[in-house]
Amino acid sequence: MQPATTPPHSSIALHFGTLVDPRVVGRSDHHLLDVLTIAIMAVICGARGWEDMEDWAMDHSEWLRTFLLLPNGIPQHDCYRRVFAALAPGPFVRCFTQWMQALVGSTDGKLVAIDGKTMRRSFDRARGRSALHVVSAWVAANGVSLGQVVTDAKSNEITAIPALLDLLDIKGAVVSIDAMGCQKSIATKIVDCGADYLLALKDNHPTAHEEVAAYFTEAVGTPTVHSYASTDGGHGRVEVRTVHVTTDIGWFADRAEWKGLESFVMVESERDLGTKVQRDRRYFLCSLATTDAAAVGAYVRDHWSIENPLHWTLDVTFREDDCRIRDGHGPENFALLRKLAVVLLKRTPFGRRSLTQRQKLADRNPEYLASVLASGAP
Repeated sequence: MQPATTPPHSSIALHFGTLVDPRVVGRSDHHLLDVLTIAIMAVICGARGWEDMEDWAMDHSEWLRTFLLLPNGIPQHDCYRRVFAALAPGPFVRCFTQWMQALVGSTDGKLVAIDGKTMRRSFDRARGRSALHVVSAWVAANGVSLGQVVTDAKSNEITAIPALLDLLDIKGAVVSIDAMGCQKSIATKIVDCGADYLLALKDNHPTAHEEVAAYFTEAVGTPTVHSYASTDGGHGRVEVRTVHVTTDIGWFADRAEWKGLESFVMVESERDLGTKVQRDRRYFLCSLATTDAAAVGAYVRDHWSIENPLHWTLDVTFREDDCRIRDGHGPENFALLRKLAVVLLKRTPFGRRSLTQRQKLADRNPEYLASVLASGAP
């Protein structure tokens, strides 16, 4: 492990230094950047709430004083709660996204997977607030979460996705979305952003789904459909996945309504579980004018990388579903802190240690924590 060559908080100061303090001028005892820095570091080290942040900072106060101002000592837990409850998520997300875009660099040719996740314990019955649903963008090649938009229901993904796209620079990328985001307006939005799309087609478009399914039933094995098969297995199962791609879409009556539409994709999966065999077919609308079934299949598989490296990690390592933070903007802002911690920890490997083990190492070893923060430099 190489020691950090820059101050531990330099990336935080660079990317969040422009945030406007939401507190009343003259009535705050602690600098906003100090509060943000401690919060980010504490979450990296496993903090799951405001009290954890205070405890972590008290345990590391001597080290923190070497690079933070802390004019009135270590902030107490109520300070973190008030700051993040009041901090407008919009500017916070924009600062986060600019940082993550710098880490990703060009998105040309990269898959940007967009998917939603419900924060189950964020509901507040007393205030009539339902559980928040977070729609996130994930760059599979870099393992970086680009940004998020929060809604109060899964059904609002249709309006949240365009808002998320407005935050991002996705020129040249391939944007993949599940069936909820398979909308003509979203396809248009993606193309207008200079990107391509790969949209899951299901029964929310029953006529199109039926027509595309019928086409592949007749056309697979003919020269108009290009196919690629792969086999993998493990844990007692064997899966054969075959990707079929066609650019023969002139017959599709709604073609003009899907801006940029160039191809249809079908993925057939056959899973041998030992005692039974499962088969399923999935269909996609795609703006890539390609017959490279292997390349398209890689994009389809990469879409699901948002589930394990991000959503599963947030649930299992960071216990997001157990979080009961509910005041103001606290839930969505804490969700962003967790995403930042995931990205930085994944960019700072230490042998074969899990993220949980890296969190513990960062907690007890300031040098390693400084390296985690330094990994945020492009």
